[in-house]
Amino acid sequence: MTATFGLAPLVSLIAGVLILVMPRLLNYIVALYLIIIGVIGIFGMGTTHF
Repeated sequence: MTATFGLAPLVSLIAGVLILVMPRLLNYIVALYLIIIGVIGIFGMGTTHF
């Protein structure tokens, strides 16, 4: 059995934990999450380009 992890689910998990621990950081965490997901979507990280 192999497990592969993408970057987006990992970022989501970390953001969720940080929000639970420090709710005051919610705005910053959401903003960073959206920026990271946007960059991944634009540049296609995780896919191979030849």
